[in-house]
Amino acid sequence: MIRRQFLARALSVAVASLSARAAIGQHAGHDMHDMSGMSGMSGMSGMEGMDDMAGMQNGAPHATQPTGVTLASPNALLAGAPLAALRKLANESSDPGTFRATLVAQPVRRSLMPGRQTSFWLYGDAAQGPIVGPLIELREEDTVEIRFVNRLPEPSTVHWHGLPVPPDQDGNPTDPVAPGESRVYRFTLPRGSAGTYWYHPHPHMLSSGQVYRGLAGPIIVRAADDPLVAWPERHLFFTDLKLAADGSIAPNDMMDWMNGREGQFVLVNGARRPRIVVTRDERWRVWNACNARYLRLSLGVNYPFAQVGTDGGLLGDARDGLTELLLAPGERAELLVRAGQWPSQATLSAAVYDRRKMAMTHGNSLPPDPSRVLADVRFAPAGAGAGAAPTPHALPSPLRPIEALQPPAGTVAPQKAVVFSEEMDMAAMHRPGATMHEMPAGMRFMINGATFDAARIALTSRRGEVEHWSIENRTDMDHPFHLHGTQFQIIEREWNGTKRKEPYLAWRDTVNVQPGETVRIATVQSMPGERMFHCHILEHEDLGMMATLKVV
Repeated sequence: MIRRQFLARALSVAVASLSARAAIGQHAGHDMHDMSGMSGMSGMSGMEGMDDMAGMQNGAPHATQPTGVTLASPNALLAGAPLAALRKLANESSDPGTFRATLVAQPVRRSLMPGRQTSFWLYGDAAQGPIVGPLIELREEDTVEIRFVNRLPEPSTVHWHGLPVPPDQDGNPTDPVAPGESRVYRFTLPRGSAGTYWYHPHPHMLSSGQVYRGLAGPIIVRAADDPLVAWPERHLFFTDLKLAADGSIAPNDMMDWMNGREGQFVLVNGARRPRIVVTRDERWRVWNACNARYLRLSLGVNYPFAQVGTDGGLLGDARDGLTELLLAPGERAELLVRAGQWPSQATLSAAVYDRRKMAMTHGNSLPPDPSRVLADVRFAPAGAGAGAAPTPHALPSPLRPIEALQPPAGTVAPQKAVVFSEEMDMAAMHRPGATMHEMPAGMRFMINGATFDAARIALTSRRGEVEHWSIENRTDMDHPFHLHGTQFQIIEREWNGTKRKEPYLAWRDTVNVQPGETVRIATVQSMPGERMFHCHILEHEDLGMMATLKVV
């Protein structure tokens, strides 16, 4: 049963039964339609995880979780501080070409809300500075050795998202590090791997909770021959945070598991709505490290920018004149933002994007979230007004050579098929005593008809063989597809029988797939072993939308 059918039937059963107390409240970030006119909605049976149906008002100062947790006001975090610089992970090695470091995951108490303490799980020495994992800055051909120390109360791993590392060094869910234990991750970065990456936990059924508590951080791999090295660089690491009124991190509710968790706060380098001052043309590296939030980034129609990079590094040529760019969860991009000739003000916003989050009404989705301001940007070009405004940087062309990934002449690429689907077990969802404190029963997010099983190999590939994969979305909402261990190129997209070639060539490891859409990619794995591929809405990954690829 697909989710829309399940929700419609669940609503009908609940309205008919009217046999239990109301344990449901407004769900932050899910702007539900006001349903106060529906009589009897205060006594739904078995609907403890659903949103409040009585008197919902958008923008309410406090929202209530199904567990009785009152959420903090959307204005509870201070805004307007200068954009914080990211912490950096120190290189303990003095040997050229070697990066050796220690990365500790641990509980840390920080004060974000005035007069309130929040218990985060963070990487590194995080008593001060941004609540973002430290930036790991590497170079192509570096030998990397990072000792991970787990001081958390549960197992964890470190997944080096997007990096071409051996499978046994990639923090797969079958290789957990127990509480109080440590392990060393070792790998060497090949030439051509320069790009914008990130790291986060990947233990099965625990990934979403560890990330929303704060465990995520950026990686930059630099090239020796970077054509944009002269551009000043700015880093924007986007996360979101769901806080209770007492300052604690709120647990997931049913709608978080169903749609993916979105907090009421979107943070940039760990802070709400910071200030950015641009005095000259800049290179921005941006990360979407949210569990499920899509970011349709825009500076406004009067402030076009150029995209120069994707997950796997620079494009062949810049895509100039853009006024918006969609980043699905897990995606990264590199942008060139120009200072202009005269002082001005703008806002960096997440514009409206409808990812078809599910509602409680028959056959409908929730309305898309309204536009949200992420940062205030002041353009103050050096010398403006004094007759000496800076000359804009010229965009290099090409940025780097990129060739289409093709099988050898005279051969046909092997085909792989990935199908996203979902099922809901209404009986399990309404079992007496069901709780949303833990992962709910009855939700099945699947790949090729099955939920994740560590003992099952879903697909097998040959090392060094170029393959064509099709990723088909048979669900009601968007899902971002992520493949471990390699980058891929998008060949085409198909929807409703119409095929569209991808308009530009790029290396990626994450791609959004809309409902009813099929995305076709070309990829090749270079190292043998077992890899993951999955939806990068982390709640869906934890609920089973993940599978294993074996490379032989």
